Amino acid sequence: MKIKNILPLLLFLTSFSFFAQNGKIDEKREKIKAFKVSFLTTELELTSTEAEKFWPIYNAYDDKQYELKYLKMKTYIKQLKDENLKNLSDKEAVTLLSQIESTDKEIYQLREKYMNNLKKVLPAKKILLLKKSEDDFNRKLLQQYRDKANKD
Repeated sequence: MKIKNILPLLLFLTSFSFFAQNGKIDEKREKIKAFKVSFLTTELELTSTEAEKFWPIYNAYDDKQYELKYLKMKTYIKQLKDENLKNLSDKEAVTLLSQIESTDKEIYQLREKYMNNLKKVLPAKKILLLKKSEDDFNRKLLQQYRDKANKD
């Protein structure tokens, strides 16, 4: 995996480990999601027709991506902690590696399907703007996390 692909995953998982400390993951996720929707709406300047077709595709993708990246990967990450990793047998390690690779493939296939669906409802320029806007949003989210951590 390229570092460019790892960074958003790391940001995503880091943000949720922070929120898990508060015990309010779902509430925090909904706040982030609302902030993201507002941010993307402003950045993309979608027409009403585009928005009507875009948001169901985006929300379905976002929910499935969350399921794969957070809920599924969370179980793998627990097993990768030092004490657990040291106690894994070779067979268990092969199985875990296979599960991680399978999930990575699912994420790739989901992204590919998502892009194909987006191409049916948005012009290429807006899809590129979406990608840039999502990256900008992730940077803002990380900056807020850093700012909050520095205040505490």
